[in-house]
Amino acid sequence: MRILILIKHSIPEIAENIPAREWKLSPEGRARCKPLAEHLAKYKPTKIISSVELKAKQTAELVAKELGLTMTTFEGLHEHDRSHVGYLSKEKFEESVREFFARPDELVFGEETAEQAFQRFQSAIDSILNTFTDKTIVVVAHGTVISLYVSRFNGISGLSLWKELGLPSFVALDMESRSLIAQENIQ
Repeated sequence: MRILILIKHSIPEIAENIPAREWKLSPEGRARCKPLAEHLAKYKPTKIISSVELKAKQTAELVAKELGLTMTTFEGLHEHDRSHVGYLSKEKFEESVREFFARPDELVFGEETAEQAFQRFQSAIDSILNTFTDKTIVVVAHGTVISLYVSRFNGISGLSLWKELGLPSFVALDMESRSLIAQENIQ
């Protein structure tokens, strides 16, 4: 069985005056990458691919180093585009994400709808799967797009999955059916 592992990046250092796409990992986020790699080792990953966003790239680099692999970035794996949305309180952010999942065809948060974000992310994943024929591919990305993708193929709530995914966390999918075979949060 070919396995696709989608990792939600580790804990970022939140800087309210910097766009979230530019946040780097916090010291705790860096430290959590080692146990993340240990959990991934049982899947025998052969390829690690990352979103171009800094927190995802740093997560991928640290995990790749622990596993003795190289890492590469791939366009289209970035988070839902909310580049023009400033820093939001936790409550306001969660309210906006709820609307995003509830109304996938409407532009309710950021610069792309949930459907547009899903289509972009799915296209990137399809390109990766068609390009790399490795048995286990690891993709480091972001909670919202991972939740959109996994929920679509597994008939589960995207919002519920988004709430469940920790920093970091991962889901493992059968590459052929895209069915969920594992989900883990790393503490």
